[in-house]
Amino acid sequence: MELLFRGALAHRLGELADLLAQPGDARRHATGTVHRAELLLHELLHVVEGHGEIMAGAPAGDASGSVRRMRGVRVGTDGVRVQDVPEPEGDGVLIDVVSAGICGSDLHLVDLGPRPTTLGHEIGGLLDGRPVTFSPLVFCGACERCRDGRGDLCSTGTAAIVGIARDGGMADRVLVDPSAVVALPEGTDPAVACLVEPVAVAVHACNVGTIEPGMRVAVIGAGTVGLVAGAVARAHGATVDIAARHPVQEAAAEKLGLGRSVGRGYDVVVDGAGTASALAQAVKVARPGADVVVAGTYWGEVALPGLAFQLKGLRLLPAIYYGHHAGEREIDAAARLFADLPDLADALITHRFPLDAAAEAFRTAADKSTGAVKVVLEP
Repeated sequence: MELLFRGALAHRLGELADLLAQPGDARRHATGTVHRAELLLHELLHVVEGHGEIMAGAPAGDASGSVRRMRGVRVGTDGVRVQDVPEPEGDGVLIDVVSAGICGSDLHLVDLGPRPTTLGHEIGGLLDGRPVTFSPLVFCGACERCRDGRGDLCSTGTAAIVGIARDGGMADRVLVDPSAVVALPEGTDPAVACLVEPVAVAVHACNVGTIEPGMRVAVIGAGTVGLVAGAVARAHGATVDIAARHPVQEAAAEKLGLGRSVGRGYDVVVDGAGTASALAQAVKVARPGADVVVAGTYWGEVALPGLAFQLKGLRLLPAIYYGHHAGEREIDAAARLFADLPDLADALITHRFPLDAAAEAFRTAADKSTGAVKVVLEP
């Protein structure tokens, strides 16, 4: 473990040094560089305080002292590759992975360069033969926000997320804390249970926007986040229209019963794309006094349509991750709701690849011309 600690620490210190060595103007104007530096600082703090917890457990060994191995998807100098990695061992439970979804954040992490940890936070699997998923968010439980029940705003940030700072589930197995396990309703197919995590993101967004029966809701962006947000809002009793850019997205929206013509005067508008143009359209179609919920991720700076935003008296509500609502974990609510959305998997999952074809799967997910919505890896 000491060697793992030193290796993780040295890797991050070296990468941070390279970033800081860039000319000042480049650092100031490269939002990706700034974001990467912030992420590294979070992870460095976590590695030092956790003394190697970032590696998600020591390698497993057998009675002879040999380290057991497995496959894991990581980012190297040559991009996404399936690597031979140690099977994790330590405190926690070991989930056999059946499905692992590729998220937009995974694509962003690939663009940021080599990482010493295994990717994957959207997972369906088996634990003692039972279908499960898990919450990849690791809250400290001690900071002010955690004590207020807002673990989604935990001060650890991205420094403890499984699949980012800790080894994730694009592997044969993944080690997680027992408290992170989410039991799925009987009969849930673990091959599609990787969608429960995106559903949790949408549940949180709908809770933030206080979406209720009878409301008119617009969703801007019809990737996974937008489509799932639309499906969850519709399950809340709202009438939902969604703005899609690609034929495969329009087909998915139709399967989910979402309107495909966005008008004006919506009570709640969800930005599911995380782009400046999506935010501008959200402000445009919202009624005066409406809420604009940001469920997509802004990876850099975005311009706010200031005058229109002010004249309409809109509220801009960030909705990242998920936590607790009404005394319940939102991911547990998502697991229940997922069972009531039988068309979701068929609408979203467009491609499946074996784990060994991870590089091809990532290329497919990154290229909208392939007709991809949700690409899933299957160990």
